[in-house]
Formats: sequence, C-alpha cells, structure tokens
Amino acid sequence: MATTLQFQAPAHEQAHQFHVRLSQFNSKRLTPALLRPEWQENLRSEYAVRLEEGLFVERERQQIQRAASEAPTQPDAFLRWFEDLREFGSGQNDPLFPWLGDLATLEEMRWFLTQEAAGEVGFDDLVALTQVRCPVRAKLEMARNYWDEMGRGHERGMHGPMLSAVVRELDLDPSLDETVWEALAQANLMAALASNRRYAYQSIGALGAIEMTAPGRVAHINAGLKRLGAPAASRAYFQVHQALDVRHSKEWNAEVIHSLVEANPGTAAAIAEGALMRLASGARCFQRYRVHLGLV
Repeated sequence: MATTLQFQAPAHEQAHQFHVRLSQFNSKRLTPALLRPEWQENLRSEYAVRLEEGLFVERERQQIQRAASEAPTQPDAFLRWFEDLREFGSGQNDPLFPWLGDLATLEEMRWFLTQEAAGEVGFDDLVALTQVRCPVRAKLEMARNYWDEMGRGHERGMHGPMLSAVVRELDLDPSLDETVWEALAQANLMAALASNRRYAYQSIGALGAIEMTAPGRVAHINAGLKRLGAPAASRAYFQVHQALDVRHSKEWNAEVIHSLVEANPGTAAAIAEGALMRLASGARCFQRYRVHLGLV
C-alpha cells in the first residue's frame, strides 16, 4: 500500500520545515540513548516520520530511475559507466567551486562552509551503517575506508574532528534554521539510504559517488581558504580529502562496486540509483548556493 502514496514537492518553506524535522529525527535516532518508559509511544511516532522519509527518497529515486535503469549490468561496463559520472554526472564542474577558490570573500566562504557543516552526516557513520551483512570482499574494503575515516586509530587523524576544527577555526555557527533546505535534504538522503536496508545498494552507490567526485571540489575550497589566509587547522580536512579520496575512490570502485555487480548483476541498477540521486542532490545544492551568493 505504501508504494502507491505520492510525496508532493512542497514549496520552499514547507520543504525547509520538513527537512529540519527529518534532520532532528535523524539526529535523535542515530544518537546513543538510554531506555525510557515511553519507548513504545516513541516507536509509534517514529513510524510516521519514517514513512515520510521513505516517500521523500522515492520521489528522489523516481527522478533518476530511468537513467539508472540504462546502466549496464556487466561489471566492467558498469564500472566504466559509473566512473564516467566523475566528468558527466549532475553537478560536476560546477562554476561555484572555481569561484570559491579564486574570488570568494572570507564571509562568502564562511557562509558556504556553514551550510556544508550543518548538512554533514558523518561519512564514517554512513559507511558503518551501510556495510552491515555485506559480502566479505565489499565489507573488507568498507572496513578499510572506515579505518581511514577514524584516523587509523588516532584521534588527531579522525576526519570528523577535522571538520569540527573547520567550524571552530573559522568561527562558524551551523544551525538547522539557517541552513538552506537543499543542504538538509542532501544530508537526509544519505542518512535514509544508510539507515534503511532496502536502500543498502543505493547507499553504496551514493558513497562511491562522493569519494569519486569530492577531490576536485575540496581542492578549490582548500585553495580559497589558503588565498584568504585561513588558519592551517581549518584547511586540514580539505587537504586530506583532496588526496586520500582519490585512492579511496579507486579502491571502493574496484573492491565494493565491481565485486557486487560481478556477484549479482541485479545490484547494478540500485547502485546506479544511489550515485545518481546523490549527484542530483549535490547539483541542487550548488545551484541554491550560487543563487544565494549572486552567481546566477
């Protein structure tokens, strides 16, 4: 019955309210908590939000489903199709990022980074949620990726605290109320894919798309921060991802994506859906950022 429901695209204010509510829900459901007496009531109310979440994801999926269905199912051909997204996928080579690198003022850069920080879910947590009960070869690569995200066991190398340093060093103040709905929607999409096992393969595709397309963007951000004289600690996060994600992408594509499609060609369309949804969501964010910054 749920599959017949339609999620109508709301106006900007309604979209913002919805994604703020969903962001708050995700924060609550992913944060460790102690047992409370009202757990049954909370579970009932959770159902309504998760149904809204599912309808949101299905709307996103419907928009790219036809393109995803055209992806090849032979593993080598699928990997070539997937890697072509680096150049030809939605949002690639967006003029926002060269502008950030070359022309943005410090306040404009701070606004952009505030949006990005508020919409961050945590790549390490997304990988951890996604890898549950995956086949061994894919699971091992996701474990290696997670270990890098965790600083290989050293707190100073953890990527999450590096992002926190960006917020601290640049005196940013991320808040849901001040974040554009497109950024919140991107974070909510990633949380939904990773948290619901029916979207596990979509999550794998979306995470792979992030690893593959991030290095070029973060290189511009790092260059912009350096040009603006930002503290070195505020650039470490981007410097690490500028280099490390190139290797991560190569290994993720070979060990996770290729191996899954080789073992089960039926996974190709779902992996393609995840990648295309994430890229489309990113493109929507970049456009909204450009509008706010007066670049459109």
